[in-house]
Amino acid sequence: MARAKSAAKAGDQPADTANGLGKDALLGFYRNMLLIRRFEERAGQLYGMGLIGGFCHLYIGQEAIAIGVQSIQEDGDQVITAYRDHGHMLACGMDPNEVMAELTGRAGGSSKGKGGSMHMFSREAEFYGGHGIVGASAPLGTGLALANRYRDNGKVTFTYFGDGAANQGQVYESFNMAALWKLPVVYVIENNQYAMGTSVARASAQPALYKRGESFGIQGRQVDGMSVVAVKEAGEEAVAWCRAGKGPIILEMMTYRYRGHSMSDPAKYRSKDEVTKMRAEHDPIDQVRALLLGNKMVDEDALKAIDKEVKDIVQQAADFAQESPEPDPSELWTDVYVEA
Repeated sequence: MARAKSAAKAGDQPADTANGLGKDALLGFYRNMLLIRRFEERAGQLYGMGLIGGFCHLYIGQEAIAIGVQSIQEDGDQVITAYRDHGHMLACGMDPNEVMAELTGRAGGSSKGKGGSMHMFSREAEFYGGHGIVGASAPLGTGLALANRYRDNGKVTFTYFGDGAANQGQVYESFNMAALWKLPVVYVIENNQYAMGTSVARASAQPALYKRGESFGIQGRQVDGMSVVAVKEAGEEAVAWCRAGKGPIILEMMTYRYRGHSMSDPAKYRSKDEVTKMRAEHDPIDQVRALLLGNKMVDEDALKAIDKEVKDIVQQAADFAQESPEPDPSELWTDVYVEA
């Protein structure tokens, strides 16, 4: 991969090519991104009804990243991220029922209702969190990659964190170790431009986050994170780099979250016109929709059928979550230690 190769930012023109992707691949992207969008919209509603406690960080607007990157995930590859994690879990193929039940703190959840929105896990899906500490996914993901390197199993770790976390010291300690030992880890920086509410330009002396690994010899690339096609292409190159034993790599995904940092954030640090413009001109789902319709791969009726299917899945997940019992008090004493 070319060093510090630049790609379109979120504000540039959307992709107008499918880069050789066929109908089935594009339909899969459309459906899976739409599933995340509808799931998150429903999660926002449940939070407003008081059925989701604590914090809740929605992935609306960033769907192309998790779907594009994890579309190239192979069996045994691991995913780890921060607390805006619902989309990544669905992209891992986890059951929406289990994810929604975990959001509502119910026994039927993927972590038995003990993790909630910010701390979900699934060993079966190779999903290792969901972490509430800003930047924590970087050293933990680096540790997973170290285990892969030690076992020489050819597996790659996708380690996600945001633009705000990119300024954390533990991230650079992780970069140093990963470069020193040539660990198979793809660091995916989801740059939604505002962290908790401060723009990258005001918070980072070097706002081009894909360059953050240069002093460690880590190559990086900036990618249009609103285009699932561009994300998949960059992800394929990055994974090939790691599997070839060349060490870590950084992908800075230029994206945009439509909602506030969390459900309690009114997002007054940006204008409504800015958000409206992004949604109207660069929405990741609309881009795939345009490709499908523009290339006459499907018609409107086919896309409406997918939308109905997705809405039914999300409604079933919401029903399952509300019908699932709360964890038994005895669960407080389980899963405290793991026998290795």
